[in-house]
Amino acid sequence: MSQRLTTPMVREDGVLREATWEEALERAASGFRSVVDTHGPSGFGMFSCSKTTNEVNYAAQRFARRVIGSNNIDSCNRT
Repeated sequence: MSQRLTTPMVREDGVLREATWEEALERAASGFRSVVDTHGPSGFGMFSCSKTTNEVNYAAQRFARRVIGSNNIDSCNRT
């Protein structure tokens, strides 16, 4: 039996509940927008994993730099 989630979960009043993908993605995007609006693009940072593919790491850095406008992206590739 798998323990993986198959639907997104959002926290509401301290309790997790199931949500649609649209709601979960909108909440994530709204959180990113809020940080950038409040602190500017340099207030956003992203950490990427060395155990994922080069393509996924590339997509992450492109997202951080082009979409958000932040150069604050790092990974654990040095270890």
